[in-house]
Amino acid sequence: MGKSRHSSARRHHARATISDVAVRAGVSPMTVSRVINSEGNVRDSTLAAVNAAIHELGYSPNRAARSLASGSQIQVCLLYANLSSTYLSATLLGALEQARENDTQLVVAECDGEADAEQIIMDQLKGGISGVLLVPPLADSLDLLDLLKERDVPTVTMGPQLVGERISSVMIDDRSAARTMTEYLIGLGHRRIGFITGNPKYLVSEVRKSGYRDALEAAGIKWRPELVATGRFSYRSGLDAADRLLALPEIPTAISASNDEMAAATISVAHRHHIDVPNELTVTGFDDTLLATTVWPQITTIRQPISDMSHAAIDLLTRSIRASRAGGDTECQHLTLDYSLIERESSAPPARRIPRDRIA
Repeated sequence: MGKSRHSSARRHHARATISDVAVRAGVSPMTVSRVINSEGNVRDSTLAAVNAAIHELGYSPNRAARSLASGSQIQVCLLYANLSSTYLSATLLGALEQARENDTQLVVAECDGEADAEQIIMDQLKGGISGVLLVPPLADSLDLLDLLKERDVPTVTMGPQLVGERISSVMIDDRSAARTMTEYLIGLGHRRIGFITGNPKYLVSEVRKSGYRDALEAAGIKWRPELVATGRFSYRSGLDAADRLLALPEIPTAISASNDEMAAATISVAHRHHIDVPNELTVTGFDDTLLATTVWPQITTIRQPISDMSHAAIDLLTRSIRASRAGGDTECQHLTLDYSLIERESSAPPARRIPRDRIA
């Protein structure tokens, strides 16, 4: 019985609110707030009553609520659209962790496209949002960036962008990373290397394709447009792109996809055509999301530290907002984090040419 009473008491304590403390102490919630925030102008007897009520109820003031009450709360909006689930999960992991460390309230908002994003931003500004974090593909929208700049809203983007002198960003060197992956494939002995791009509307797609071309040219390998298939950063688009590349009269010995989802789709298409990965076809990805290690064979990929990037972006945004409020320097900053090539089971030296009749 005693154990039950203790458990009940703990549950009661967990539910205690500032209103509960006010009722127990016989004062108003505003008075409790003044005590919690050490604002003074509270009689000693009232102070004692409030503190006794807090102790009896086990009330623990919420730091974010205290900041909000004092007007110092920072509220930032992480805005995204058409983001792959694995990239979004990694982004949220870092953003939520850093927001908690910085005592910042994080609002996560999804939109259908740029027009919808503009409306969401306007609504968030009316609600008192302090800053905005844009992730791909919205980070590539000049209209959104111009809107935020015109309204003097502290903003940070994830990924490469065209307005670096105006908006802060956190990124990796995507061009160098794509070149590194292609050089790796060339080093394995591949010469006929297919490439699946991301959505052509997004800057990062062209940047990664440029890195692929850089490596080919440096190795004296002729650029062949037919070996490049357009994707959309989605699994479905990866299926279509891989089908196109594997329908060529002479298929590639390696296919490098611009993200892990399209690489996983390529492996699926290869399996459907009874093409062994990696013995008959090497497949590589980009990002090193969870998907890269949950398919078979596991994917050789570029590790983009997505969680670290969103972690750094929230910290950069929070510090910028605080500096602005204090009248300090708010010049934009650009952080470039390290990437790495992760070698797994989906890559190997080229074996032999696959007869055309092997591919249905």
